[in-house]
Amino acid sequence: MEAEGLDWLLVPLHQLVSWGAAAAMVFGGVVPYIPQYRDIRRTQNADGFSTYVCLVLLVANILRILFWFGRRFESPLLWQSAIMILTMLLMLKLCTEVRVANELNARRRCFADFDPHHFWQWSSFADYVQCVVAFTGVAGYITYLSIDSTLFVETLGFLAVLTEAMLGVPQLYRNHRHQSTEGMSIKMVLMWTSGDAFKTAYFLLKGAPLQFSVCGLLQVLVDLPILGQAYAFARHPQKPVPHTVHPASTKAL
Repeated sequence: MEAEGLDWLLVPLHQLVSWGAAAAMVFGGVVPYIPQYRDIRRTQNADGFSTYVCLVLLVANILRILFWFGRRFESPLLWQSAIMILTMLLMLKLCTEVRVANELNARRRCFADFDPHHFWQWSSFADYVQCVVAFTGVAGYITYLSIDSTLFVETLGFLAVLTEAMLGVPQLYRNHRHQSTEGMSIKMVLMWTSGDAFKTAYFLLKGAPLQFSVCGLLQVLVDLPILGQAYAFARHPQKPVPHTVHPASTKAL
C-alpha cells in the first residue's frame, strides 16, 4: 500500500528523469564545442583545433541517420545526429573564415579541384557544404538500393559508430605531431570524456543497438590519451619557435 501511495510521485519523477536523459543525449554532444568555438572567436586562431574532427563527426552522423532508415532506434539519438551535423558545419564555417583571414596571398583551393593533397583544406565554406551534400547523396542512394539487406544495414551501423569512435584520433595525432596541446580547449576534451562515459551508460541502460555501446567505449579509450597528452605537455612544454607576425594579420596565439 505504501509503494502504491508513492506512485503519484515516482511515476512523474521517472518520466522527468527520462526526459532529462533524452535532452542530455540530444544536446550534450554539442556542449564540448562551445568553449572551443568561443576560444577560436576570441583569439582568431583555429590552429589548435583539427577540422578533421568535423569531418569525422559529419560522416559518422550522416551514416547514423541512414542507419535509422534500416533499423529504427530511439528518437533522441536521431535528433542528436541532426544537431551535431549543424554544429559541425558552424565550426567549419568559423575555422575556414579565421584560417582564410590569416593566410596572406594563399592560393585558393576548392572542392571542385578534386586535389587529394588539399582534401578538407579548402578556402571557402561553400566547398565543405558541397562535399557534405555529395557524400550524403551518394551514401543515401546506396542505402536506398540496399535497405532490404540486413547485412548492409548492420554494416552501415558499424561504420557509423566506428567512424564516430575515431572522433578524437585527428586531435590525438595533431597533438603528437606538434608535441603540444596549445590552442586545444581542455574543457572540450573533459566534456568529451564525461559525455562519452554518460552516453555509453545511456546506450547500455536503454538497450540501444550493440554498435552504439561499442562506439561509446572506444571513444572513452581515445579521450583518455588526449587528456594524458594535455597533462604531459603541460609538464614538459616545448620551447616556442620564434616567428614573425604580419602586421595585417589578426592571428593571436
